[in-house]
Amino acid sequence: MDFTKFQWTREPAGCKIEPDRIEIVTKPHTDLWQRTYYHFRNDNAPVFQMETDEKYFSFVVKTDFSESGHRFDQCGIVMYLDSENWLKASVEYENEEEQHLGSVVTDGGYSDWATTVIGAFVKTMWYRFSRREDDYRIECSADGVKFDQMRICHMRKGGGKIRFGVYACSPEDSSFRAVFTDFAFMECQWETHDGQKPDADC
Repeated sequence: MDFTKFQWTREPAGCKIEPDRIEIVTKPHTDLWQRTYYHFRNDNAPVFQMETDEKYFSFVVKTDFSESGHRFDQCGIVMYLDSENWLKASVEYENEEEQHLGSVVTDGGYSDWATTVIGAFVKTMWYRFSRREDDYRIECSADGVKFDQMRICHMRKGGGKIRFGVYACSPEDSSFRAVFTDFAFMECQWETHDGQKPDADC
């Protein structure tokens, strides 16, 4: 990845950018969330992204969150279009026993949150973010080889030029260092659907 093509949307407390590695140190009380259930709007997490109008591609990155240790500390992948249209996937620290592996899609100003519980012993996670026009797929992997689907979604503002990359934040009064490595930008690994045919036009 050519990190000279990346730009910050809000800078972190600290960062270190090397040819094949990015470190982000989070600021306390930073997050991304819009309205749903909690009713608050948090839009101050740092994101580091590149821009593309490529309609079909996959982006892979490995995240290391070994230093996270406070509730909701998180890091992962992001596609941030504007404050009310974005998606992210991450592992969020919960306590010494468990964490939440999950994703949030915010489309039109309302966030959702889909999660599964994993053990707190997990300290790294790979993600693969794939685009097929204005549809998106997020996958995760423990080893960077076998990827499992987390979700498929549609983004109403995601059909043209987009920005995608990585983020890290600490929603409560904490800070940690997140490490991102093994970046790859490649041909779309999300194959065309070969099952049920689309509905015929009426």
